[in-house]
Amino acid sequence: MNKLHRRKAVYYALVHVPTDLISAMNGQKQKWVSLRTKDREEAKRRQPTVLNQWVATFDDMRRRRELTSDDKAVAVWDHYEAILALDEQKRRAMPTPTDIEAEEQRLFRRIDKGEISSADFIGMINAFTEFELMLRARTDDANNRARRLTGLKSALASGNTTIIEAAVLDFISRNRLLIGIGSDEHRELCALMIRAEVEGLQRTLERDQGDFSGIPKDPIVVEPVNRPEPIGSAGEGIMQVFAKYEAENPNNIRPETFTQARRDVQHFADLVGPRVRVSKIDKRMVREWKEVLAEWPVKATETAAFKDLSIREVVAKNKTLAKPKPTLTRNTLRRYLASLGGFCRWLAKNDYLDANPVVDMLPKKNGPTNERDTFTDEALTALFTSPLFRTCKSAEWRDLDKSGNVAVRDHRFWIPLIMAFSGARPAEIAQLHTADIRQDDNVWIMDINDEGENKRTKNQNSKRVVPIHPELIRIGFVGHCKRMAAAGEKQMFPEVEIPKEGQIAAQFSREFNRYLSDIGVKTSKKIVTYSLRHTVVDQLRTAGFMDNEIETIVGHEKRTQTSKYGKRREGTLKLRVDLVKSISYPALDLSHLHIAE
Repeated sequence: MNKLHRRKAVYYALVHVPTDLISAMNGQKQKWVSLRTKDREEAKRRQPTVLNQWVATFDDMRRRRELTSDDKAVAVWDHYEAILALDEQKRRAMPTPTDIEAEEQRLFRRIDKGEISSADFIGMINAFTEFELMLRARTDDANNRARRLTGLKSALASGNTTIIEAAVLDFISRNRLLIGIGSDEHRELCALMIRAEVEGLQRTLERDQGDFSGIPKDPIVVEPVNRPEPIGSAGEGIMQVFAKYEAENPNNIRPETFTQARRDVQHFADLVGPRVRVSKIDKRMVREWKEVLAEWPVKATETAAFKDLSIREVVAKNKTLAKPKPTLTRNTLRRYLASLGGFCRWLAKNDYLDANPVVDMLPKKNGPTNERDTFTDEALTALFTSPLFRTCKSAEWRDLDKSGNVAVRDHRFWIPLIMAFSGARPAEIAQLHTADIRQDDNVWIMDINDEGENKRTKNQNSKRVVPIHPELIRIGFVGHCKRMAAAGEKQMFPEVEIPKEGQIAAQFSREFNRYLSDIGVKTSKKIVTYSLRHTVVDQLRTAGFMDNEIETIVGHEKRTQTSKYGKRREGTLKLRVDLVKSISYPALDLSHLHIAE
């Protein structure tokens, strides 16, 4: 029990230091922390927050590591190089003799024009200030460095660490080291970094005399042989840590999506090589991978010409082929980078990386992925009076667009009709179970859910109840369901194989797009299977419904704060019935469609 303590009328909370962190706290076993109030009740209210903050501090300390000799070597060398790099940067920014002469001529021109006059003493001083600063820039900088060098040597001799503590604290923080401020280790590190800066400043003073050949004279200032890995990632390869990321799955990514992400990240890991540890991933590697992906052939792993070749060899080989394989589209390239970006975001959150190196590296999309046209009345008529919705030459996809005497009444017949009268997705329809079609308050509904083997939905809001349109009932959809149930079938469309991973009804989507072309309905790339969903949305908007109401039956993902509250599905059954019944195609005659019960 943490008790309150009063000192000079102000209340304090007692923080007990965990045993394993006492040494890091410079031997402190407990710490009194001011609650900054004289009121006892207010102090009791503030105490839990303060204690929780210290618990978080202790957790952070446990994620840090002890200082090693390698850390010291890195601290010295990096600080030495930083001093030289800063000096180079300043020298590049210094005014040249040409710059100074140009400024002098500009002043003379202003004097000739009367813009500067001895009568205006203050104005004259201001006008010459910038010129004077340019003249003195190199001398002032050299004097500042000389004074800093003198101060560092004095601090080193006296043991004063104040002059270097900011740089030391930055190094400790970046490398997540467990060092108590003021401890022996801290003072030692300060002394080492002072010596590094002394060496660096001495090189800069040599440069002032035109000598850029100097090398460190202090034996501690040498390039380190080993650089310690960040905590939690020592010795761990990219795919080794990816397995931890996949096991945690922080964003509840679907298994098939993670499988694809694993392939994408493996491609990156194969390019950079097995010796690259996860903590070494940086923007340069990502940029080089991005350049390779821009030339990566589609289905390279399935091409015999590329067998047993490295990634770079595949790219080179493809350029020599008489007919080079097409390369990745921009959107596919984005997917590769997005897979690595999601992994690196997790790495940064878990202290494997300081920051996500994929940020701002994704190319722009080619265009909206959902840019689709809707069906005109003429197109709908052409579609639903075509052979598939009458009789075909055979039940093979290649013959569905040809008239004959074969009535096809499986999922290929029903999915387009259900889409046109509900806005549901092809995969949602294809995976329906017979138990998903039932009556609720005398209303026939489709319960779109992910309950059952291999069933899945696109997002949380895709789980929904959609009333079955009266036209679908008239045509015989409910009767089809009853027949499947009577036959002992679990699936509404047992001929559709539901894969454990990947897109459901993928063949249907591909083949139906070809079917639309074959019957002359697909007049542009924007007319596809999904155009039926877009047509439904336009129908509902025309009927006067708002998008937030339409979402309740088409299953778009919610992004409002309200959508995160509660457990009930949004929208009453009555509203959904009204929505579905408003889907109407007056110009479309479907009287020829009727499947006898």
